[in-house]
Amino acid sequence: MPATSPAHHQRRRRRTNRLLATAAGLVTAGALAAAALPGSASAGESKGKPSGHPGRYQDVQLLSFNDLHGNLEPPAGSSGRVTELQHDGTTKTVDAGGVEYLATHLREAREGNRYSITAAGGDMVGASPLLSGLFHDEPTVEALNQLDLDVTSVGNHEFDEGAAELGRLQNGGCHSTEGCYTDKEFEGADFPYLAANVLDEKTGKPILKPYWVWKKQGVKVGFIGVTLEGTPDIVSAEGVKGLSFKDEVETIDKYAKVLQRQGVKSIVALIHEGGFPASTAYNYDCDSPGAGDGISGPIADIAKNVTPQVDALVTGHTHNAYVCTIPDPAGKPRMVTSAASFGRLYTDTTLTYDRATGDIARTAVKSANHVVTRDVPKAPDMTALIDKWNTLAAPIGNRPIGYVSADIDRNGTESPLGDLIADAQLAYGRTLDAETDLALMNPGGIRAPLTYTASGAEGDGVVTYAEGFTVQPFANTVNLQTFTGAQLIQVLKEQVSGANAAAPKILQLSDGLTYTLDLTKAGADRVVTDSIKLNGSAIDPGATYRVATNSFLAGGGDGFPTLGQGTDDLVGEDDLTALEQYLTANSSATNPIAPPKADRVTVVQ
Repeated sequence: MPATSPAHHQRRRRRTNRLLATAAGLVTAGALAAAALPGSASAGESKGKPSGHPGRYQDVQLLSFNDLHGNLEPPAGSSGRVTELQHDGTTKTVDAGGVEYLATHLREAREGNRYSITAAGGDMVGASPLLSGLFHDEPTVEALNQLDLDVTSVGNHEFDEGAAELGRLQNGGCHSTEGCYTDKEFEGADFPYLAANVLDEKTGKPILKPYWVWKKQGVKVGFIGVTLEGTPDIVSAEGVKGLSFKDEVETIDKYAKVLQRQGVKSIVALIHEGGFPASTAYNYDCDSPGAGDGISGPIADIAKNVTPQVDALVTGHTHNAYVCTIPDPAGKPRMVTSAASFGRLYTDTTLTYDRATGDIARTAVKSANHVVTRDVPKAPDMTALIDKWNTLAAPIGNRPIGYVSADIDRNGTESPLGDLIADAQLAYGRTLDAETDLALMNPGGIRAPLTYTASGAEGDGVVTYAEGFTVQPFANTVNLQTFTGAQLIQVLKEQVSGANAAAPKILQLSDGLTYTLDLTKAGADRVVTDSIKLNGSAIDPGATYRVATNSFLAGGGDGFPTLGQGTDDLVGEDDLTALEQYLTANSSATNPIAPPKADRVTVVQ
């Protein structure tokens, strides 16, 4: 089966969405029910009907994925694997991801499906590896065009560089400060970005079109796109300046009514918000023992409240995989899906469209996640795209910056890589101010592990600038601030209280800072105050401490308002520079850095 076809080398359509001027394998299928439909189609056309005379029911294929984050090349380490549940109840890991393989899988999945739509749930760009991030994600948008993506919602990371830059990704044009990267002007996205709940504060209008309608031979499916209402809490203040983010449910309900008035009754919500399944296996039966029992978190509440007019929810943000049914407000089951992250999975959902009503026959909806395995032919056009951008990135990306003796992972409550980065920021902070006492790092800012196995020709154990960029792609600065001991204690308690009470965000600590996290307790008490020590001495609430963080945390990001209250601010270079300097100073080919022990937080369960 060919990996690509000539049609994919042509633009299928003109861009239909523009920013407003104000913005300058082994599969467990999730099925609602195995209900038989009169005259239902089996392969895109109704049985017994001559060509050109469609019957009442029409199967529409919805292919979806989310949280690609510019991962064009196969992700490394654990970021490039998925867990698969076996028939005997055991699990195994499968290597997955890479747009060369994603393209092949999607194109093969579309074969024989004349009514096929490809949609995404946000965070296509942002926090990207160097191959895309170095060029402000133009390579990823080009790849998505070639993947024939039809529509996507925005995610929080689409706002990392602000609304104006998002507008450029949609509409095209050269970067405002860096200009064009090739001899051709960047053409922008062929697909519409949707952001129904992101408003310009001055006009009160969405900065992007809120919805989009797919049409073919009388079949109409509407898509409403939203990002999580809490986006301003997890994006730098500059990125969301002048924008307001509205409630997801209220927004979807509003535009579902608009679509209904336009005669569009089949509606899919693309929601960049997600949940937490009961199993890490992508093919876990989320509906066992009952509909929706296998998933918790924000998306469960959203799904229970979004109007029944919406027929399916494509979600994201949490980087988890699930195919679940959750009852809508009318008590009827509705499909909710997520395809993990980094292009490791895609979801294949069948929506059976009833031409008589214009709506989806919900009892016939079925869906499953599929692995983007690497045992299929690479799509040649994607290989060419990657090669083009790698040629431009190579002089910067291939430069060695350090050496490691083994994989340094980012997983766990406290991770070895988190400790390493915090140590790097402490060391860098002391070059700015010798009195720097400690450093704190947010886990969400660590985007990939450092792997021992070479990603290219650099050799095993060598850390390249590109690999460091993939770990810390945000270009946050390292900031120094002064806090009282009481404020420092409060910061640690904010990991498990306030905005982080339901989903704790455990900061990564520099060497010398220790405490006990008692998960048998509730709220802020989970951080045991008397256990908090620096270099073996208890934190003095009345003393002052000099603390290094990245600029995102220094602004109170990730639900740490106290970190926005420091004094005597001193701003240094970006956090990747701090990591590079630390690796270069503390490792060599003969004496590589070993993974830290990750023993600074004592967890009681």
